[in-house]
Amino acid sequence: MKQSVAEILREYGPFPGVEHVAGVTFDGEHVWFASGDRLNALDPASGKTVRAIDVAAHAGTAFDGRHLYQIAEDRIHKIDPRSGAVLATIPAPGRGGDSGLAWAEGALWVGEYRARKIHQIDPETGAVLRTIESNRFVTGVSWVDGELWHATWEGDESDVRRIDRETGEILERLDMPPGTAVSGLESDGGDRFFCGGGKSGMVRAIRRPKKR
Repeated sequence: MKQSVAEILREYGPFPGVEHVAGVTFDGEHVWFASGDRLNALDPASGKTVRAIDVAAHAGTAFDGRHLYQIAEDRIHKIDPRSGAVLATIPAPGRGGDSGLAWAEGALWVGEYRARKIHQIDPETGAVLRTIESNRFVTGVSWVDGELWHATWEGDESDVRRIDRETGEILERLDMPPGTAVSGLESDGGDRFFCGGGKSGMVRAIRRPKKR
């Protein structure tokens, strides 16, 4: 396993009225982050929030190229980002213990925090298709370039790790600085990960290692 310290490229926030940042996703232009009772769109160039959707937003956030997906307690809502309307709802696999959320290969990938698991689920029904085990509390989940990454947060320690999609083996680990937690995780498709900062109310950009 390759291990290094995460390089923080930029910090965003804190933001007015935001006490906690949960899920994070990226639509190619804006970083969307969940803050309890709304989804916020952040312009990563200016560092400013440009709009918000009033919707329950308690944990992970994902984007499938057209729609946003948002964990709200024990459900996952499919949301039209233009209108803010909730188009569909499915059960979340952790029944309220869910954390990160990502879209890849036509499926949703859902972190289950204290169970230390990542579930691949059917986005239409919520049925669990497969489960990957972790050895730490799972928060954010992200797929990029065919690689599965997830964040952990246990005690005062957080890291971002690349794992084997079949076995869950840790292939690479980026340790966050002490006291810097990661609640949500998403790649920009390039050399950055966006990380939700939990109770700090911040969003941080860290460097993604180049694929070898």
